[in-house]
Amino acid sequence: MKSFFLTSRFFLLVTALIAGLVVAFFLPGWLTPLLLALGLLLGLAVVDAGLLYAGGGSLFGRRVMGDKLANGSDNDIAIYLENQYRFPVQTETIDEVPHQFQRRDVLFKTSIKPGETGIIRYQLRPTKRGEYEFGAVNVYVASPLGLVRRRFRFDDSRVVPVYPSFLQMRQYELLAIHNRLTEVGVKRIRRVGQSMEFEQIRPYVTGDDPRNINWKATARRAGTPGASDTLVVNHYQDERAQQVYCLIDKGRVMRMPFEGLSLLDYAINATLVVSNIALLKHDKAGLLTFSHQPGAMLPADRRSGHLRKLIEVLYRQKTKYLETDYERLYISVRSHIRQRSLLILFTNFETLHGMQRQLPYLRRMAKDHLLLVVFFENTELRTFLEAPTATTEEVYNQTVAEKFAQEKRQIVRELNRYGIHALLTAPQNLTVNTINKYLEFKARGLI
Repeated sequence: MKSFFLTSRFFLLVTALIAGLVVAFFLPGWLTPLLLALGLLLGLAVVDAGLLYAGGGSLFGRRVMGDKLANGSDNDIAIYLENQYRFPVQTETIDEVPHQFQRRDVLFKTSIKPGETGIIRYQLRPTKRGEYEFGAVNVYVASPLGLVRRRFRFDDSRVVPVYPSFLQMRQYELLAIHNRLTEVGVKRIRRVGQSMEFEQIRPYVTGDDPRNINWKATARRAGTPGASDTLVVNHYQDERAQQVYCLIDKGRVMRMPFEGLSLLDYAINATLVVSNIALLKHDKAGLLTFSHQPGAMLPADRRSGHLRKLIEVLYRQKTKYLETDYERLYISVRSHIRQRSLLILFTNFETLHGMQRQLPYLRRMAKDHLLLVVFFENTELRTFLEAPTATTEEVYNQTVAEKFAQEKRQIVRELNRYGIHALLTAPQNLTVNTINKYLEFKARGLI
């Protein structure tokens, strides 16, 4: 009986008949037809229940989704419903999504012909890492009579982990493989100079830089009997196996939310994408997290399975409530990263004074490594600055907001003054801007 439900159509008809019986109290001639109609309605409800329960038919359903969800990305969910009845059915499907989504629009109505399969597709965008518990898929089936509904339940209780956005990582990976990164905002950067890592000597072809012609090898080749008189050039390849470390601040400044995601989650997603791009460029990718105490440390590597280790470490990271200790960060970098590397530091400075307190440690790291400090622009502040003002109070508030925005730009200039590269970016542009910086450093041969 738990699967048996009466439809709203049944209750509307019963309500109309009851109202008619009330009227028939004053008009006795209507009583008999109304009682016959009520009996007919009850009989049709019994027939409808027989079609759904005793007709030998059924409905099969299943939820199709990945083994894990990507944080901050739209994840595709599909529900397949196969009609095994001999008549078309009307279905109402309610998917019990995890409570973290707070979704109230997961009711889907569809009609399915006999022997056919209906597909329901929708998307979920998680904003926190961790385990999400899905409930059952509840499907309420009604026959063409539409008086009774039968409930089917499928895929009851399934736990799915939410990992850093591997969907975003795959998107950038495919674009990088096909040289289409410009489609998402990654700039084409002209290489300045060339790497001095010699690979081989090969024959000259049209388009080669004449400055790379090896005249001595060409002369020796010309003097060899049977050899052609073709010029030969030195061929160089990009330097490989350079170390790229992402340093992620897990202090309280990274708890600030933007479009549902914390700044820490934006940094984690960007770290995953940049590390994967570095591996595609044959560099080594590493990770170091920190807060008021040392965090996770993953040495730079590019062997098979390293990316999976990186994803697992990033999945377990959480923000702390205390202020970040940059002295401990410097000690960790000095102890664990001995080779000159590119350090991409994801943090957030709200005031110039706050940055200047940490500047001595940043300068020490920049002395031994190529340091890029990435911090975040307050987009809500920018929206406030662009709004029109009508009162004196609004002008005053906008002036104060401009002071904070100017201080962010002053932080960039102060870091650049000490030879530290800085990137001030909006959270939604973090990944693209960080990749651009990495490719710029590669093109300029700074790493």
